Amino acid sequence: MEILEQFGIDLGYVVMGMAGVIFIMFIMLVITMAKNSSLRKKYNIFMAGENGKNLEKAILDKFAAIDTLENNVEDIYRKIQGINGQLTTAYQKIGIVKYDAFKEIGGKLSFVLVLLTEDDNGFILNSMHSTKDGCYTYAKEVVGGEAFVILSEEEQQALEEAKKNISLKKMVPQKKR
Repeated sequence: MEILEQFGIDLGYVVMGMAGVIFIMFIMLVITMAKNSSLRKKYNIFMAGENGKNLEKAILDKFAAIDTLENNVEDIYRKIQGINGQLTTAYQKIGIVKYDAFKEIGGKLSFVLVLLTEDDNGFILNSMHSTKDGCYTYAKEVVGGEAFVILSEEEQQALEEAKKNISLKKMVPQKKR
């Protein structure tokens, strides 16, 4: 007491300060106990009906399931690669142009259809419709994006349209590792 009086500190202020600190610590203790209780409840729910061996088995089962899924993904990727290789020879680029073959006699019932593979190999199918004479159909071979016979304006337009199309192989996602 004499020490406090030497510095001019009133004992009442010291007691009130200590009471404030104790009150704050009490509030912190209550908060900590509430958090601990909540954590304990979550732990009890997690461990309900499980012992260490059962929990270990559950975790190992999950890892086995993940391994199985990884193997399935690898199988699917290999199958996609096989399909991707087959797409090279499948007709996947298409161009079509409708037109009036005989200028206002047959209507826009004539058409040019172009089917190309990824390597721009395929054919041109030209179907010309006439109201008087019926329908004429012609097929022309395309190799490397070029036809070796003279093409009409509509056939050339349909061929260019087909060559602009993106092949399916370019749409397949590549494996990332």
